[in-house]
Amino acid sequence: MNEKTLDGTSAPAGPLKVLVQYLKDLSFENPGAPQIHMIRGEAPRAQLHLDVRARTIAPMQYEVGLVLQVTAQREHETVYIVEIEYAGLFDLAGVAEERVTPTLMIEAPRILFPFAREILAKATRDGGYPPLLLNPIDFVAVFRDRVKREEESTIAAPAPGA
Repeated sequence: MNEKTLDGTSAPAGPLKVLVQYLKDLSFENPGAPQIHMIRGEAPRAQLHLDVRARTIAPMQYEVGLVLQVTAQREHETVYIVEIEYAGLFDLAGVAEERVTPTLMIEAPRILFPFAREILAKATRDGGYPPLLLNPIDFVAVFRDRVKREEESTIAAPAPGA
């Protein structure tokens, strides 16, 4: 099946197919409410922790979860904590074996991110704070960093029986 490009020419459809997307987990904690809303002062500082999880569901079908954990603090007090796992089921039947991992760890989260970002913004707004709008994420850099950390931990680990 071909898709039309911006200039009207045909381009082959990509081998990555999104079967379904869904909110897998959402938690919002507002530990200081309502008192925290009455205090004026510095804006909360948010710290983001990001993870991408992938697991096989069936041959060449994978669940990919984009996990966003945000902790916002004002001075030394936790203002709010948000945890989101937004996931999708992807079919990679047309992807070459050597491209499966990069596709799962780069392309799939790139598709999921805008939806998770919107849920995060709505959750913080509904918690009584300005919506937290995340900047775009470079999932290629995230993947490279993950591969580098895994290689370093493999090198640092002693050989079995040593």
